[in-house]
Amino acid sequence: MKNDLIRFDWAIKRILRDKANYVVLEGLLTVILGRKIHIKNILESEGNQQTANDKFNRVDLLAEDDSGVLMLFEIQNDRELDYFHRMTYGVSKAITEYISLGQTYDKVRKVYSINIVYFDLGQGNDYVYVGKTDFHGLHNHDDILKLTASQRRAFHCDSPSDIFPEYYLLRVDEFDKVVTTPLDEWISFLKTGEIPQSATAPGLAEARERLRLSQLPDDERRQYLRDLENLRYQRSVIETGRFEGRIEGHAEGRAEGLAEGLAEGRAAGLAEGRAAGLAEGHAEGLAEGHAEGRAEGLAEGRAEEKYNNARNLIANGVPLDVISKSLNISLSELNNL
Repeated sequence: MKNDLIRFDWAIKRILRDKANYVVLEGLLTVILGRKIHIKNILESEGNQQTANDKFNRVDLLAEDDSGVLMLFEIQNDRELDYFHRMTYGVSKAITEYISLGQTYDKVRKVYSINIVYFDLGQGNDYVYVGKTDFHGLHNHDDILKLTASQRRAFHCDSPSDIFPEYYLLRVDEFDKVVTTPLDEWISFLKTGEIPQSATAPGLAEARERLRLSQLPDDERRQYLRDLENLRYQRSVIETGRFEGRIEGHAEGRAEGLAEGLAEGRAAGLAEGRAAGLAEGHAEGLAEGHAEGRAEGLAEGRAEEKYNNARNLIANGVPLDVISKSLNISLSELNNL
């Protein structure tokens, strides 16, 4: 990372779990959620592991604010086709882990799922997406279900969406804009690893000071560099597998395509050649099949046309020796006709 800053995913796994550094995560949450956030605890869960063997290129952190709301951070560096499913699983796991057996359902915690991904997840033009749960009328889509007065008093919220989980998706690599907002400053940092002196977003000034590689103790610095090497190796293995898969798939696809194209081209060329003698073969066949089929079809078509001409001449009383010389057809063949 530039400016001697360690990677944010490594920091959130280790350094930012220290209470003295909560201010960095609080700043990120504040700009994402649009209100001041104070983290009370960093919690442990089955999805929140720290050793390299527990996770493969994945970082999770589960925090709790003063009101008991859960905030689940996940950072994913490499492409995952089923990442949306994993988001759902992670939130469901957090909800069930932090409600005690026998407690009533009103004790279910609100969960914010903060997902920082470094690949093109889904299709869209924005670099930050928000997902909430609202209930719309089936017959009147503008009719949004609200809580009753007694529910609002009991749950201290106004809408079912205030109870259900919320998902925030930061597609870091899609950010290619001029930095204009505090959230842009954070996204820019997550993408480039740079925090300019002019940055004013909450938490970034603290991140600039507390995420310096030079400030890590020697043992942690060595561990960090080893983790970077492991990450490079993992990416190399993945990219090698993808490359080999593409090469193998290309070879198999080309072989199958050539075989299918040759067969289709030959069949189509023969049929069209017999019918008219001037057809150009099957347009969708591959080049090899097209050429071979068209050549065979044309040859057969010309031969058939020559024999038809011979039959017409015979019918008109032209001597066989004259026809033989004119059309280059043997007398035995003419006798068969």
